[in-house]
Amino acid sequence: MSRSSRLPGFYRLSRTERIEKLIEASALDPDQASLFDLPGGLSYEQAEHMIENVVGTFALPLGIATNFVINGREVLIPMAVEEPSIVAGASYMAKLARQGGGFEASTTEPEMIGQIQVLDLSDPHAAVESLTTRRSELLEIANTADPLLVELGGGARELEFRIFEDTPAGPMLVVHLIFDTRDAMGANAINTALERMGPDIERLTAGRVHLRILSNLADRRLARATCRIPADAFAAEDTDGETIIRGVAEAWAFAAVDPYRAATHNKGIMNGIDAVAVATGNDWRAIEAGAHAYAARGDRYTALSRWQVNDDSQLEGSLELPLAVGTVGGATRVHPLAQANLRLMDISSARELAEIIAAVGLAQNLAALRALATEGIQRGHMALHARQVAITAGAQAGDIDRIAQLMVAADRINVAFARQLLGGHEPTEDR
Repeated sequence: MSRSSRLPGFYRLSRTERIEKLIEASALDPDQASLFDLPGGLSYEQAEHMIENVVGTFALPLGIATNFVINGREVLIPMAVEEPSIVAGASYMAKLARQGGGFEASTTEPEMIGQIQVLDLSDPHAAVESLTTRRSELLEIANTADPLLVELGGGARELEFRIFEDTPAGPMLVVHLIFDTRDAMGANAINTALERMGPDIERLTAGRVHLRILSNLADRRLARATCRIPADAFAAEDTDGETIIRGVAEAWAFAAVDPYRAATHNKGIMNGIDAVAVATGNDWRAIEAGAHAYAARGDRYTALSRWQVNDDSQLEGSLELPLAVGTVGGATRVHPLAQANLRLMDISSARELAEIIAAVGLAQNLAALRALATEGIQRGHMALHARQVAITAGAQAGDIDRIAQLMVAADRINVAFARQLLGGHEPTEDR
């Protein structure tokens, strides 16, 4: 049976029926699917081996974004996130993107940067010359950190040098080790390589090696995603598609010029990216740090994405950002549900995972921009948020949806009104 991420009515199914549908529509096997029945997909015993001082586990809702076609391949995407509207928004934008062929995505080589800080130098420029003459030896030393990674085609690639003549700590040389991490995120391999290189760099420069640490500004390890969607795909009952896509492009222009708007714009992108990173056991904090640093690399902080109406009256979007993710090592390998989620997507490499994550980020961004450019962000978001408000007010089981629907119908989504409805009181005006 051919697999498709297009699962109409998926949200109407029970949780058990959804899991059955996932098994039918993906590479997920029943044993892995059974992990969805374990809260958080993680036992206490497994958690004990992941971090220290364990007292329990903390679960997030795990949803499935449907409708995605990425590089011509149907993909069902797991998203671990607590905020309403994120999974629904990404799924709906992916549905629209299908009308333009889906998303195209690509990545650069998985090269990370490790940094060595060298202080107490009498002549930083002479130190660079000394290191340059021994470049090959230093790269060989770096490669002793992970021989298996070298066998797989990764390892040390290059050395770069940056001199800071005047810093609060005096003149400073920073040595960059460019290291190909293949399918790993690579932090441990890089940090070990830097530790191995430290004594030789100290000897060759007659300086003092201080910090040895990878950089999360992984601007040599970029992921890109694009899409082109015809205007007709956006047409609504009261608004034509051309008006909507023009509104999206105008909304993007705001973020392109204003860092205050860009921060919220990029947060919307990261809503999708982080959710997939968490679901696959990747370091979402490192991804966030790199993304925002990349957005600020010019003369001001700006939007990571770009949206415009092209000459064919299509909405054309693109996203580029550093994405250091792995499919081996760390929590990705230890957490059983992270492995099941990778299987659900049928991932074969870290680069493929990064491409999928970038496409989700672009879809999530479009969901927010479309909402802002049409009915406003609150209408759809608050309708989904109403269930959380009902729970906060004390609604149980079957009452939750009933109270949420009454609040949405009255356009009064707040705890006080929910409590009135739960108490059977006649609604009164909010004070």
